[in-house]
Amino acid sequence: MNDNLFKKVESKTKVNKNTILDLASKLQKGNMKDKKTLLEVIDELSIITGRSVSNEKKEKIINAIVNDKIPDNIEKKF
Repeated sequence: MNDNLFKKVESKTKVNKNTILDLASKLQKGNMKDKKTLLEVIDELSIITGRSVSNEKKEKIINAIVNDKIPDNIEKKF
């Protein structure tokens, strides 16, 4: 990927290129139906973004992903 893109992302988010690539690798290699994998990804994103996620919210996210309950129009929420 283009280093300029990573520099822009890092300047806006304070998340460096290696962190992004490590997370992308974990997402590609991981079983996204496995609760342990999902919990690790949620926890890592929480640390990266500096936002805490309650255990209740984690369970809701995990259950939605595992049970294919993610809405088709989720991009409209962002």
